[in-house]
Amino acid sequence: MEIFTAPQELRDYLRGRSGIGFVPTMGALHQGHASLIARARSECPMVVVSIFVNPLQFGPGEDLNRYPRSPEMDWQLCRAGGADVLFCPTAETLALSASMTQVVPPLSMTSVLCGRSRPGHFTGVSTIVVKLLEIVHPQRVYLGQKDGQQVAILRRVLADLHLEVDLRVCPTVRLPSGLAMSSRNQYLSAAELAIAPELYKGLQAARVAFDRGTMDPAKLIEAVQLHVAQFPALTVDYVELVDAISLSPLTELSLTTGILAILAIAAKIGSTRLIDNLLLPYASPT
Repeated sequence: MEIFTAPQELRDYLRGRSGIGFVPTMGALHQGHASLIARARSECPMVVVSIFVNPLQFGPGEDLNRYPRSPEMDWQLCRAGGADVLFCPTAETLALSASMTQVVPPLSMTSVLCGRSRPGHFTGVSTIVVKLLEIVHPQRVYLGQKDGQQVAILRRVLADLHLEVDLRVCPTVRLPSGLAMSSRNQYLSAAELAIAPELYKGLQAARVAFDRGTMDPAKLIEAVQLHVAQFPALTVDYVELVDAISLSPLTELSLTTGILAILAIAAKIGSTRLIDNLLLPYASPT
């Protein structure tokens, strides 16, 4: 596995190569990331993984300085997964500055869900992802469904900027308890780890209601809220049902296939903010 820190050196190494699969990460890698690398490895002749803790996506008072970092373990996971290239730039090598050009996604997508409490977050994400894509020039980029809002926004950015890269979205990887794998799970105490899976169990309660014929978004949201409310250690930021592409709130559903809604939740347990979601098939009534 080749390791690069300088964008131009990586560009030179990749120039003329085709079939590149790209997995952008912020490090503190886990089996969710390993699944993205494995998917890329199965579909692409060359796999590039990036590790960069992006300061642009952290707001004031957020956890940039204490965000988990484990470079040696990350490198081992990438090697074991069959990555061909690991790209570990710094803010300096990426020429980040307060005056730099940034990629600003539509306000309608960044002012909802997590964007409501994290202003500027998705501008920071989009800016760095576009930078990385311009350095790597992959044919495919791999993201996890756990970050459903991020997936929808980056899909829109790629389309609006006519970036010729195929976005592959991979299923959320979960612990046996149902808790979605996340780098931030490292912050949780043993007691918090025991309670955190109730977020997903709340989403599952709504899915059961949906499968039994409940089409009212308000009742599906309520099913999640009622379950999570049993656990006072969980402080809910939001529970919402939105269109998976536009992120527009849904007020009506009718069952179909091929069109998806995201039932999403964000909550704090202690000082740690966790997100999760599941997909529901639907058609907006016309």
